[in-house]
Amino acid sequence: MTTDVLEPLSFPTDAAGWLTLATDRAAERIARVAELDDRLKAGPELSTVERLELWNDAEIALSEALSAAYLLSEAHPDEAVRDAAEAQVQAVEALSSARLLDRELWAVFADADPAGLDDDAARLLSHLLRDFRRGGVDLDDETRERVRALTERDTELSLEFSRNVRDGRREVRVPAAGLAGLPQDFIDAHPADADGTVTLTTDYTDLMPVREYAADRATRVALLSAYNDLAWPDNDRVLAELLQVREERARLLGFTDWADYETETRMIGSGAEIPAFLSRLDAASAAAADAEHSRLQERLRRDVADADVVTIADYWYLLGALKREEYDVDAQLVRSYFPFERVKPGVLDVTARLLGVEYRPVDVPTWHEDVSSYDVLRDGERIGRIHLDLHPRAGKFNHAACFPLVPGVSGRSLPEAVLLCNFSRGLLEHDEVVTFFHEFGHLVHDILGADQRWVRFSGVATEWDFVEAPSQLLEEWAWDAEVLRSFTANADGEPIPGELVEKMRVADAFGRALEVRRQLGHANVSYHLHVDRPGDLQAETERLYAATSPVQPLPGLHPYAGFGHLTGYGACYYTYQWSLVIARDLLSGFDKGLMDGETAHRYRREILEPGGSRDARELVQSFLGREYSFEAYREWLAGA
Repeated sequence: MTTDVLEPLSFPTDAAGWLTLATDRAAERIARVAELDDRLKAGPELSTVERLELWNDAEIALSEALSAAYLLSEAHPDEAVRDAAEAQVQAVEALSSARLLDRELWAVFADADPAGLDDDAARLLSHLLRDFRRGGVDLDDETRERVRALTERDTELSLEFSRNVRDGRREVRVPAAGLAGLPQDFIDAHPADADGTVTLTTDYTDLMPVREYAADRATRVALLSAYNDLAWPDNDRVLAELLQVREERARLLGFTDWADYETETRMIGSGAEIPAFLSRLDAASAAAADAEHSRLQERLRRDVADADVVTIADYWYLLGALKREEYDVDAQLVRSYFPFERVKPGVLDVTARLLGVEYRPVDVPTWHEDVSSYDVLRDGERIGRIHLDLHPRAGKFNHAACFPLVPGVSGRSLPEAVLLCNFSRGLLEHDEVVTFFHEFGHLVHDILGADQRWVRFSGVATEWDFVEAPSQLLEEWAWDAEVLRSFTANADGEPIPGELVEKMRVADAFGRALEVRRQLGHANVSYHLHVDRPGDLQAETERLYAATSPVQPLPGLHPYAGFGHLTGYGACYYTYQWSLVIARDLLSGFDKGLMDGETAHRYRREILEPGGSRDARELVQSFLGREYSFEAYREWLAGA
């Protein structure tokens, strides 16, 4: 991949420039797409490859417009820029769906001759014809127009849902004594007001320590209740309409339901396979989860003698208490080895060594002073650029995710991607370190998979239920003693002891089945809200969570209103566990050690670098030398 001559995206240096970027970049590319589409429609003499190349040019323009606008809508500190960018996201999404309803464009490819195409071009043509069909191009005029309206409304509602979650930050006030059990640095950062109360927020920097360490059950319940009502009641109406829009759209396109529509392009193959897969998870985890729950219940009664229900507000605290008391793993001791200023360069160093790349810091303007930017080099040649925006602030995306910024296309554009996370500036929980590795897995996948002729297959453009597997695999590096020793240090400069890491690994097996049940609850909510479309979202969501896990939801709350994955993942939250099955099997390929160079090179070549140019099953088979199986996941679930 020769990319040294390619230049990364240049960011503005003033407020006016950012507002211009949020509007003009998308507008220019929308105009470019219109011009390319006119050329396609006017060129019947074009060869199939020439038609595909023009389509590719248009897809590059759309991707450049959408990615930048979407990032700015979620990350820019200026609300006016976020609003302008969101409007452009809507415009680009509307254009994308309109193109798939354009019969003249469809005709350009419907009669295209596939003879003589190489494998990648033939794959692109096949995917493109499928996209036109899924877009509704072959429907009658009235139905096509209705599908267009529904598709655009889906975009509007999804953006509104996400905006409400992003802006839904809440605060609770608790007595200063309610911080008992929390780390001293957390207590110092939350001084009591004149009335003796402390303000806590639903930001991850407050939420995660409170749910893990707060000995006062009332404090945990107060903050978890606020978090589980994030974006409510605003998103009640939004979600109800979104579910209706998706159901009607799927039906008009000839699918049984939204899950059936979404899964046609995924590894799982059909909507009916989702409950079948979830049933398999249920059977694999039920007995172990019940046993783990009994231990949580017994531990809770030591604090609250008459407690008869372990709730989600107790879950992390009780797990931590048992791991401290029975496994000799004190999470507060563990976090003392993970100051943010060591974790960040540590993740960069580990992934650089593993994947044979270098991250070179670059001093460039960005949308916020927290952002740090790096060129990604291989053998001294720049192959991409990454941006890390890792701390919470008002108006910013409030979870953790990788956002594409510029699509990589061989010899044409340098791939760029961004991490938006919400980590503490001080000591990190080990869970946050795991999250950092996970999201970084998406980031490197997007860069290393970008040497593609066709933008459709660039970066993480694999099947949606495979895309988490490389990131879930990379989490394992956060559990390796030698890896952690390479960058951790406590206040005395001592790295985390290998004995402590081994205890952490043993302790991690406890609660694993309950965590699968928690994820199974999310997957059931995601699937059943879309397929069953209940009239009472609150009651059905609470019922699904209560029926799935022995750890009960807090009653009367509305967690679906802040469940951000309901927009992007739709009915298919099952994908996290589906991908995890594959990730656990991929790990078996590293039997010579996590930092083994030969294995890492083969993994990079067979899994990451192909991007979406091959089916995920083929990628996995190429790396493992066989079809993936459920056994590694089953053994992991059993604590092996």
